[in-house]
Amino acid sequence: MGTAFILIKTVPGMERDVYLALSDLECVLEVHVLYGEHDLIARIGAADSTELAKILLGTFRTIEGIRDTETLITVDY
Repeated sequence: MGTAFILIKTVPGMERDVYLALSDLECVLEVHVLYGEHDLIARIGAADSTELAKILLGTFRTIEGIRDTETLITVDY
């Protein structure tokens, strides 16, 4: 299973809308509000790297209010 953490910056005032949109996605395992440089963090899970790419490049880019993201993909060690 592929896992990634996505740090999200939202359009000002859209934090709650983005949070709720992310919470409705089956691939989002967790979403939390942050203080500081980023507004939200989401943990997503996918069967493999291809599915992970589809989620990141397709699904996340359609959510209104997301201004910028930084993706941290985990690896097994």
